Amino acid sequence: MFIERHLKMFFEKASGFFPAVLVTGARQVGKTTFLKMLAEPERKYVTLDNPELRALAKEDPHGFINRFSPPVLIDEIQYVPELLNMIKIIIDEKRFASPEEAHGLFWLAGSLPFELMKGVTESPTGRIGIFEMTAFSRSELEKRGNIPFTPVRPVGRERQQGKAETFRRIWQGSYPKALHADAIERDIFYSSYVNTFLERDVRNLAKVRDLEKFYKFLKSCAARTGRMLNCNELARDCEINVCTAQSWLSMLVSSRIVFLLPAFAGNLPARLVKSPKLYFLDTGLCSHLTGWPSPETLESGAMSGAIFETWCISEILKSYWNAGRDARNLFHYRDKGKREIDLIIDTPEGLFPVECKKTSSPKPDDVRHFKLLEAFGKPVLKGALLCTCDSVMPLPNMNVACIPAGLI
Repeated sequence: MFIERHLKMFFEKASGFFPAVLVTGARQVGKTTFLKMLAEPERKYVTLDNPELRALAKEDPHGFINRFSPPVLIDEIQYVPELLNMIKIIIDEKRFASPEEAHGLFWLAGSLPFELMKGVTESPTGRIGIFEMTAFSRSELEKRGNIPFTPVRPVGRERQQGKAETFRRIWQGSYPKALHADAIERDIFYSSYVNTFLERDVRNLAKVRDLEKFYKFLKSCAARTGRMLNCNELARDCEINVCTAQSWLSMLVSSRIVFLLPAFAGNLPARLVKSPKLYFLDTGLCSHLTGWPSPETLESGAMSGAIFETWCISEILKSYWNAGRDARNLFHYRDKGKREIDLIIDTPEGLFPVECKKTSSPKPDDVRHFKLLEAFGKPVLKGALLCTCDSVMPLPNMNVACIPAGLI
């Protein structure tokens, strides 16, 4: 069953404006399926996963483009980032010859931005539109509309199915092939996913040779989801140097396996901690790497709060990326007194504070640190407590809404 992606409208608009459009994101999030469903009958399809075609693109990019002339969908473009130079030349020729027809010529899909973006960033403004695709969001799966999350965004008053169902969704993950898998199929999928990532991307493209240490590093990152980033600690635990840890972390960020939520700077920098927080972008993968064999063990386990918070933050990120927007206005707060706010949404109108708690019985003490934002000279707007309550409700005597996490 095809589930329509929220990115569709923005992608189609971009294709009618830019000569080339790139959809990037982690492996297995559905980029190829998405583009094939939107492609016109005359648009050719070619994947650089094919060794012979990959060799042709590397050795004779002009011949490759002549064979697969636009309009064309080129998949796995990260394997031959050099091809972007030829694409730029073709685009400029088309623009000169017929500017009104020089749009939507090349649709590109790539799984590894840390390789791909080296070529894309050299492209002058106006040549290429870039979109980030993630695994499914809950709003996509439930066929709800998509508006970037804030505590005042309409969410309705639908009743949720409770904490057990929420943790089943968290544990299951949101990759298309994991959504409806049983427990055994899910484990097979995530094991294969990790192996593919290690062998094809980490070894072949990133040239990392010690896969055993990298796998240990990946698991160590999963165990730290929802926590402040400490590269020294990661390096020590994985028996690597700090520079290697930073390089490998950059790889995970660029591959959209993890996301680093920056610290809020504000106007009181001396009081604030500057380290970002680390979040996995798929809680199914995170749960697999940290060894939780079922939703029930995850819900009752030591990492339940951290993985619940991870799920909330990832769903909020998806709401921005699926609207064709970046998430540069999202931050976390932590001061030298270890007082924290999970998320701050910084807008021209003011600051929206957000807290994530797996509780079904929210209380005012859960958001006691929201008042700290008054020191920054911007209006503190309505807050949100994302939790496992079964319906939207106000927190007594506070400008805070308790919102079921499933309605993000």
